[in-house]
Amino acid sequence: MAAKRLHDGSENEEDRRDEKRMHRLPSFSTVIKEAVMMKQVHNVFMLLEPLLRRVVQEELQAGLVRSPRYIERSSPETSPPPPSSPRATWRLAFLNPPQLPIFTGSKIEDANGNPLQVILVDADTGSPCQNVPQFLRVEVVPVFGDFPHDGREECGSAAEFARGVVKERAGKRPLLTGEVALTMRDGRATVGELQFTDNSSWLRCRKFRIGARVVPGSGYEGPRVAEAMTEAFNVRDHRGELYRKHYPPALGDDVWRLEKIGKEGAFHKKLTQSGVRTVQEFLQMLVVKPDVLRMIMGDGMTDRMWEATTKHARQCEAGDRVYAYTAGQTGGVGGATVYVNSICQLVKIELAGVECVPQHLNRAQKAYVHQLLLEAFEQRASLQEADILLHASHSSNDLPLLQNAAPAVPPPLPATPLWFQGTPDIDYQIIDDLANQGNFAFKMFDE
Repeated sequence: MAAKRLHDGSENEEDRRDEKRMHRLPSFSTVIKEAVMMKQVHNVFMLLEPLLRRVVQEELQAGLVRSPRYIERSSPETSPPPPSSPRATWRLAFLNPPQLPIFTGSKIEDANGNPLQVILVDADTGSPCQNVPQFLRVEVVPVFGDFPHDGREECGSAAEFARGVVKERAGKRPLLTGEVALTMRDGRATVGELQFTDNSSWLRCRKFRIGARVVPGSGYEGPRVAEAMTEAFNVRDHRGELYRKHYPPALGDDVWRLEKIGKEGAFHKKLTQSGVRTVQEFLQMLVVKPDVLRMIMGDGMTDRMWEATTKHARQCEAGDRVYAYTAGQTGGVGGATVYVNSICQLVKIELAGVECVPQHLNRAQKAYVHQLLLEAFEQRASLQEADILLHASHSSNDLPLLQNAAPAVPPPLPATPLWFQGTPDIDYQIIDDLANQGNFAFKMFDE
């Protein structure tokens, strides 16, 4: 009987242990609730921490102010000046601004097409320094476009500048790659390769600056060197480079490289259908048939857009090649030759073998020369290059007058209406210098 009672007691004790163990193990829902509660408490503490720190700091400050020792130390005679950053003796500067626009993955150059250069200048005068350190460790960094936020041109301290440096987005490469670590010798350092890896559209200000500073902790112990910053600019995605405009445009560029003409856009399609595919063809028609060209663009191109497009086109260099067109090349009567450049601007006129001053042509002769220009434009693909130096400037006093030329009666004008209808006279301008190529070949005036 005793053994039985002992056995029963041990079994009851094991059951009680199992029951206690089951009570001690929390349920899954309990664990989740406790975790959520701890997270909430942690968040509350995180929110309260700055407030508590400020309250404690204010109370300590108030206690110190009331302390007799603090009053003693803060008397006007003995109070030290407030701490301030040492004023910069030198500052870094970019020799030339970067060339815009800037695209991701493209090499950044200065406005002259050369690599960027960082120089050391006097902080007060901005002139290059004479007695410069033997060398400085300099780094190039990306900076927020709206930094400093108060509109200042320079930062007061290196710590303030560090707050303006932009960090790359999570999972992205460093914003600036290439030669970002430089060694400045004799107050000058060249940035050989530099490019952005990300565009600036994700920033609040949507712009970057390029900054340069002495590398912190590089061992330099001289006077403070202020940091350099460029003007703010947009960084566009490299895919936009395929559609970028050229400044200045080239003769062989597609016509959509001009401002206000988008690739595959309405204006581009209209010009292509009319045979105007390049900047050179656009300029040729702009010189000889501007009214026709304006009609091709249609009412969709406003006067302001037209002005922007033509102004951009006129920046193109026409080159120094000259082409001759002689009356009779298309079956007409000979005896007159006009010389034009690559965009059909008038260079020289010869009537009966004598070079003539355009201002001394009579009305019929001017109309005849005008007709020759139109024919030269229509036959521009087959014109022969003339051996004339466009750079050799002509003086109107040295040119023989039309009256001294052999008498020649211009042939009758064709029945096809001329470009300018119902106008009393035409005044031609000779293009004899590359500097004057921005002027058009002729213009109208009333006698």
